[in-house]
This record gives sequence, structure tokens and C-alpha cells, in this order.
Amino acid sequence: MALPQGTTGSTMPRRQLGRHLRDLRNRARMTTRMAAQQLEWSEAKIWRIETGQTSLRSLDVEAMCKIYGAPGDLVGPLTALAKETKARGWWTAYSDVLGEGFEIYIGLEEAARQLSTYENELVPGLLQTEAYARAILSAARPDASLAEIDRRVQLRLARQALVTRAESPVQLDVVISEAVLWRRVGGAEVAAAQLEHLRRMSDLPNVRLQTVPPESGYHAGMESGRFVMLEFPEGRMGEEPEPPVVYVEAFTGPVYLDKDSEIERYRKAFADIRSIAVDARQVLDDARAAIA
Repeated sequence: MALPQGTTGSTMPRRQLGRHLRDLRNRARMTTRMAAQQLEWSEAKIWRIETGQTSLRSLDVEAMCKIYGAPGDLVGPLTALAKETKARGWWTAYSDVLGEGFEIYIGLEEAARQLSTYENELVPGLLQTEAYARAILSAARPDASLAEIDRRVQLRLARQALVTRAESPVQLDVVISEAVLWRRVGGAEVAAAQLEHLRRMSDLPNVRLQTVPPESGYHAGMESGRFVMLEFPEGRMGEEPEPPVVYVEAFTGPVYLDKDSEIERYRKAFADIRSIAVDARQVLDDARAAIA
């Protein structure tokens, strides 16, 4: 039996492996407590494995397959996938400035075929200029050293390569509150350059940039806040895509949502926001003219 394979670091293999092991446990009608008792592990370890937050040894996977009664033709592919959970993505070089849990997001972002995002306060990181990113990060972390800010800016710029890469660039569907475009983050010069950059990016065939007018009234984004929905391509052998994930950047840390009901709720919210959004290019031109 062939399984989807991750190609960028360990995030996708960990997530895939965790999902397969969770399915096997459910089919065996075992609770996490029952599995933990048989494996002599903690329930927290089972949860971390099933949510893709930790790598696994092949021997551990074999032990789990044994107690779950996994079909023989599945054990080999799962143990092979376990080896991939130890792979290192390019972003591990920035481990000194990665926030807790954010490396998971970067791995998912790198593997995604489409990102649908709503932003009500800032220009999304994938569309920020270096100067804008530096202004935001410096203001948000006043006690950080210049070296740390430089590292954080470099990480943000490195992530942007997935939008402009020659092979299979990510499809980026962005809706921004119009007010974001009128904020002079970093001063007039920085803001004007950021608007010009957004205008150029909006002309890319894989980027759709819209804004929510201030006169729009109520829309779902007022309750949802900022979020990103990540959707993934089919596996290399035509396997079903990995299920979508919604990323919510909470004040205390990242939140990842992947239940069908959660995905559907955010999908409807994004559709509602987009129904009142307009093409951003005219607003960008107007805002640049006002700053100039």
C-alpha cells in the first residue's frame, strides 16, 4: 500500500504518520488511554504522535501497528514514513528565532498547494517587504537585539520563495481589510514601497489579492479574526491529498484546526468575506497616491 510522502522537512511525514496511526487505533476500538497502557507510554505521547508533533522510531511504529492489528502490507510503508519524520527542513537553520510550534506551520506552508488567508491588521508575511517586516518585528519586540530582528526578517523573506518559485508556486488567495493598506507602518516611505510591492504581487497569476471596504458592514471575518487555510496537493502516486488545516495565530501561540466541522466553518467564513471583497489594485493605487 502506497502512502503520501512529504518532501519538505518532517512536518508532513509526521502529520501523515500520525493520521494513519490514529485511524488504526480507532479501527481497533482503542482509546488513547488503552493504547498508552499497552505501550507503557503516556497518553500525552500518543496525542503528540497522532497530531504530528513528534518524530518516531521505526520500532515504535512497529509496536503500535502490532497492538492495533494493522494489516501486514501497511507496516512497511508506515515504518518507512517514520524515518522521514526525522528529516530536517530548511527552516531548522532558523531554530533560534522560531516561535514555539511555528516550525509546524512553516512545514505545512511549504507543502501546501493553496493558501487562503484573511488578514485584518497587517500585510500577510508572505507579501511583506523587508523594510515593512523589519518595522513590524522591531515594534513587536522592542527588547530584541538587531541581530535577532535580522534573523527574523531573513526567515520571513525566505518563506516568500514559495510564492515566486518557478516550479509549482503556491496559489495565494488573500483578503485584507482595506484599513491595513492605509496604515503607515514604518513611515510614509516604507508604507509606499509596501503598497507598490503588493501591486506587483497582485499581477502574478498565482496571487489573488482583495480588500474588504470599510463600508461593507458585518462579515464573518469580524468574528473569525485573521486565519490561514492550507490545502495540499495529491501525493506523488495520485493518493488523496492531506486534509486541509486552518492556522490561527493566537496571542499566546499558534492553533491548528483540522476537524471536518472546523474546516467547513472557516471555509464558509472565507467565502462570506470574499463575497463582499473587491479587487485590491484600485485601492492600492489610491493609497499610494495619497501617501505620495
